[in-house]
Amino acid sequence: MKSNNDAGWLDDKKNREQLAISLGWFSIGLGLIEILAPRTLAGTIGAPVRPGLLRLMGLREIAAGAGILSKPRTRNWLQARVAGDAMDLGVLGLSMFSSRADRRRLAMATLAVAGVTALDVMAANSFRDGESVPTTLHIKRSLIVNRPADQLYQLWHNFQELPRFMQHLISVKMDGDRRSHWVAKGPAGTLVEWDAEIVDDRPNECIVWRSIGSGDVDHAGSVRFEPARGNRGTVVRVEMEYRPPAGRIGATVATLFGQSPKKQILMDLLRFKQMVETGEIARTEGQPAGRGKSTSRTFDDLLRA
Repeated sequence: MKSNNDAGWLDDKKNREQLAISLGWFSIGLGLIEILAPRTLAGTIGAPVRPGLLRLMGLREIAAGAGILSKPRTRNWLQARVAGDAMDLGVLGLSMFSSRADRRRLAMATLAVAGVTALDVMAANSFRDGESVPTTLHIKRSLIVNRPADQLYQLWHNFQELPRFMQHLISVKMDGDRRSHWVAKGPAGTLVEWDAEIVDDRPNECIVWRSIGSGDVDHAGSVRFEPARGNRGTVVRVEMEYRPPAGRIGATVATLFGQSPKKQILMDLLRFKQMVETGEIARTEGQPAGRGKSTSRTFDDLLRA
């Protein structure tokens, strides 16, 4: 007879890993909010303002998230999250008795924490002792650009131009023909830096690179150029991997691309396509008419893909 742990979608190892990774990033993100904006968080959940306590809770969240993502005994760190959830529920319960509390908001926050606790328990129970979670973000995206492969190859080969259409990058500086230094946006306004080298370079076909040395992020990537069907231009295929070095607090990876890495890479490709085909990238910064979504059905469909 199978136990509850053997049933359901958590039977699949990939699903278990994805849930654990999501909980790890959630823990780090929540911890950063508790440390950097404790008063705002307290007001949002309707609790009395206790900045010192919230910052301590934030440090605990970051430690648990970093533990999950750094490949130790994963189940133990997930169980640490469950213990932390129990503490959070206790603090929320005690806050109900304060005259300064907004009990309606506190009740909603308690329900939310209870839901996360249930996920933490499921994740912890689904892993065997010693089973670990891979921390690599592996992203693949492709897009057709109405230009010949040789032109696209030349533009991409100039790595210093990548920040023009990759928003997470601040700068890429070449050091010789094959080596470069990358600077990207990190968490809470910090910078993330690493050195990279080109390991495969086939003109008009592909460029493959990887990080070297002891930078802030272990990174590898490739871009390939393939003829599109019907002479409709070139298929640009981008593949990237990011992984924090062992032992580092891993908030860097999640914030390199924002909340949805696949969508961010697609946005980068759309900007590249726009830059190549029209000579400029349309921007909305400073425009008075902000929209929740694009007026282009095609653009929205691409983002939902």
